[in-house]
Amino acid sequence: MAAPEPGPSLVLHGLTAAASPAGAGAPLRGSDLGRVDVQAPAAIAIVEGRIAAVGPPDDVLRVHAGLERVDCRGAVAIPGLVDCHTHPAFGGDRAAEFDLRAQGADYERIHASGGGIRSTVEATRRLGATGLADATARHLGWMAANGTTTAEGKSGYGLDHDTELASLAAVAGPHPIATVPTYLGAHSVPPEFGSADEYLDHAIAEVLPQAAERAEHADVFLERGAFSAEQADRYLRAAMGLGLVARLHGDQFTESGAIPLAIELGARSVDHLEATGPAGVAALAASDVAGVVLPVAALYLRRTQPPARALVDEGAVVALATDFNPGSAFCDSLPVVMTLACTVLGMTPGEALSACTVNAAWVLGRADRIGRLAPGYDADIVLLDAPDWRHVAYHLAGRDIAAVYARGRRVAGAQR
Repeated sequence: MAAPEPGPSLVLHGLTAAASPAGAGAPLRGSDLGRVDVQAPAAIAIVEGRIAAVGPPDDVLRVHAGLERVDCRGAVAIPGLVDCHTHPAFGGDRAAEFDLRAQGADYERIHASGGGIRSTVEATRRLGATGLADATARHLGWMAANGTTTAEGKSGYGLDHDTELASLAAVAGPHPIATVPTYLGAHSVPPEFGSADEYLDHAIAEVLPQAAERAEHADVFLERGAFSAEQADRYLRAAMGLGLVARLHGDQFTESGAIPLAIELGARSVDHLEATGPAGVAALAASDVAGVVLPVAALYLRRTQPPARALVDEGAVVALATDFNPGSAFCDSLPVVMTLACTVLGMTPGEALSACTVNAAWVLGRADRIGRLAPGYDADIVLLDAPDWRHVAYHLAGRDIAAVYARGRRVAGAQR
């Protein structure tokens, strides 16, 4: 991937406080996950899109006296949020299925009847490359307005050669925020193939080599009715052989071998985990595989929430993400995810902040430059119109985001 252009140089001053996950390492586990350093009051110096200093206002302003000054008028700064699991490249919507679920239909029954992923595949293929790029940019704009400055984005709603590659191109951008493309070729079996094995033969031979030139990660939906552990193993080994980082959708509805496979392969993460039991929690905690929990998906589908508290307490690497998609998690707001983390997952505000910043950045292989407010890091900064950084989780769907900076450039403003 090409290095981004240098950003602007300026000083954000007038901050009531700047809050950032404590320490310098990644990923954060156990009690370290909830520790937050707060500088109050604060100023942040930015030089060519990177943070040069975070500290007392007088000190920062004196050392960086020649930089443009931006008066933040009592805002509180936190790191730009990192969404490490999203599906932004799609066409259409599934509002009708949302209605059906409200009437009692479950996800698996909708999927088996030709709805679900397959209906979005049809709508996405109809968009064409230009329409897909426009839709993806719109969805990423929604995320930016809610404080996301880096978003992973998956393909997986094309499931053919041209649409999958167009999806990866749409995610790659360019966009005002940073993106990380993931090839989710093994999302579902499209209708033109008779079996999962037949489709995987096609995806591995005909699409994966070109996808590997455009993506950083490869993902698979390992679940009853989608792909088995054996099929996921074949797909991911092929992807890893081409240099892609392995990730898995796993344990959403059943424990079907996702965690053991992820550990065996050295995958970066297993995402969902609604069905994960104590043995799975212990296995993840003893590994370097992250558990990415997606509380909005469990909420939408009325599933048991993933065991985030147990994962943290056992010492697993835990990250949070929106799972933004048209069917089971139509939510582009990491602050809403943080609220759910604190209200239904049993996490603290500090744990939620670190899980949406440092640990999510680690899942994406970028923890050395995003996820903290610290010298040397990209100037990805969210300004909160609030008296305390914890309002980002405390105020459910609140209009607290005053401004969003990505590498020092303002990419979103007040929601008021």
